[in-house]
Amino acid sequence: MSSSARPRTGTRFISKMTTFEHAVEATAYWTTGPDQGGLRTEELRRPDAGEALVRTLFSGISKGTELVVHHASVPPCVAEQMRAPYQEGSFPSPVKFGYLSVGIVEEGPDDWPGQTVFCLHPHQDRYVVPVSALTRVPDGVPPRRAVLTGTVETAVNALWEAGPRLGDRIAVIGAGLVGGMVATLLRTFPLERLQLVDLDPGRKDLADALGVDFALPDGALPDCDIVFHCSASQGGLERSLKLVGDEGEIIEMSWYADRPVTVPLGEDFHARRLSLRASQVGAVARARRHRRTNSDRLKTAVSLLKDPVFDAFLTGTSAFKELPDVVRRLSDGTLEALCHVIDYTPESPSTETKR
Repeated sequence: MSSSARPRTGTRFISKMTTFEHAVEATAYWTTGPDQGGLRTEELRRPDAGEALVRTLFSGISKGTELVVHHASVPPCVAEQMRAPYQEGSFPSPVKFGYLSVGIVEEGPDDWPGQTVFCLHPHQDRYVVPVSALTRVPDGVPPRRAVLTGTVETAVNALWEAGPRLGDRIAVIGAGLVGGMVATLLRTFPLERLQLVDLDPGRKDLADALGVDFALPDGALPDCDIVFHCSASQGGLERSLKLVGDEGEIIEMSWYADRPVTVPLGEDFHARRLSLRASQVGAVARARRHRRTNSDRLKTAVSLLKDPVFDAFLTGTSAFKELPDVVRRLSDGTLEALCHVIDYTPESPSTETKR
């Protein structure tokens, strides 16, 4: 996740809708120590010109990265690069982190009030950001589904990085949220074959919902033109090297944080002239960097969410007040989820779906 400047402080901004006659409080989730977190209340500043006040409807938990933060496992050497937009505090803690937020603009310039928007903002019930940080959610995309915008953006960037071609043979290793997103986008491409590969046979249900062929590692087909590795495991990376064909390319999308990983670059790696390339969403993929901005990429991502197939990734909902317990349960494995949604509406019901 790329770094970004924090919201400015400034003079009072009077909008066409409302003004702050009294202090407004906001509540946010903070990681307060290794494997610890809680809700904190703060006074919300007034928006300045060119800024908006957003009331959150839903946020999503990006389990892989957010649990790395929860475990205090962000390596110091990349702590600055890993700062999320509008993060407060510093790694390891205390830190306010997260980047999948959808809300309604309550106050802002021009035609912004009343708009449903996506923002790369931590889990917080109200916040003030520049309108340039907001992506309008188009008609046909339900707000709850729109929390997936940031993850779809990651998948879009990887496809721009790899440039799949007509008739390609592709494997996606790791049927979690990111791997599933990549497979979902690729399923509409004119490929010769596409397989979603995972150790867990239960992930076949997700693959079936997406309309994608599923394979266990031993049953995955070799001689791939491109392999997208998303399992964040050494075994998955080793399997990627076996499945990719001669002079093929592996797009590494996993982030291992502070875990050491051994890559078998001996054997036939050089003889087969294989390529291993990182893909990270902090910058627009090189193939599109001169013609697309981060904002363009987010607009592309949210437009793709008109397809209801993405609802397969929304595997549960909890009220905002339950967020500390939800993170704890995701961390210890008692809650299974692809993307668990946090609902900020009063009296919101909780649901859980096993995947």
